[in-house]
Amino acid sequence: MRATDASEGMLLTPRDVRELAAFAGIHPSKQRGQNFVVDPNTVRTIVERAGVQPGEAVLEVGPGLGSLTLGLLEAGADVAAIEIDRGLAELLPATLTARGVPQQRWTLVHADALQVTELPRLPGQGAPDRLPTRLVANLPYNVATPILLTHLQRFESLRTALVMVQSEVVDRLAAGPGSRTYGAPTVKAAWYGSVQRAGQISRQVFWPVPNVDSALVEVTRHESPMGTETERRGTFAVIDAAFAQRRKTLRAALATWAGSAPRAGQILEAAGIDPGRRGETLEIADYLAIARARADADAGGSEESEEGRS
Repeated sequence: MRATDASEGMLLTPRDVRELAAFAGIHPSKQRGQNFVVDPNTVRTIVERAGVQPGEAVLEVGPGLGSLTLGLLEAGADVAAIEIDRGLAELLPATLTARGVPQQRWTLVHADALQVTELPRLPGQGAPDRLPTRLVANLPYNVATPILLTHLQRFESLRTALVMVQSEVVDRLAAGPGSRTYGAPTVKAAWYGSVQRAGQISRQVFWPVPNVDSALVEVTRHESPMGTETERRGTFAVIDAAFAQRRKTLRAALATWAGSAPRAGQILEAAGIDPGRRGETLEIADYLAIARARADADAGGSEESEEGRS
């Protein structure tokens, strides 16, 4: 491997990325949405905007050739990475070792991020092993939203997330009620925390250059959970039903979910929601109120049935 320019530090340059890929016989996969960041300045910008602090444990999904991984390590963080591509998973340890990164500062799991049910832990340096508290990643475009939402749901240790995804996805996730891009992913993301756009990324910093624009989206987890896991599942069921027929009123859109249109209207009124509204005008707290009203109605019906049998 060639010597690295002092201004680049341990980060990968465009030449490094291409040399690594050629050495390992790796070709970016369109199927897996692989576009590698090749600009050190962009990597440092992402790490800075993520607020990464020395000594923190950070989760990275899809480290690829290691551009962002090295940026996180350069900032003093320790990195737990999940990589689905076998070739990339085999190459990354050699890249980190060649850059002089000690083994105790990183761990790598070769797995599908959507199938991971336990986060990889990092050595505690004299203390118990640590779980990552931040997610920082350049996510594959084709599975970016499922990965983000799934990890926020499964891993409560993740207090913040800053991920690079397709710009249109950021627009949807950070949209406000009533906007054209406001949809089910928007409301579901709001269950976990506040969501905001955190910057635009040039197409030219990727190899290969993608046909779409990229941007950063940041999620900061709520201090207190919105509700229980049972309430989350109930709330997400309401969201899915409402946006499956977003042009209809909630009374009509939730008819199948509730059992009938009249019952949907009753549940909505009990939740303090006008049945004539549409799903795109509601915030996450409104959807939670509907789910709770349905649960109360179901519980009341069960109690009446028990009384009838006694």
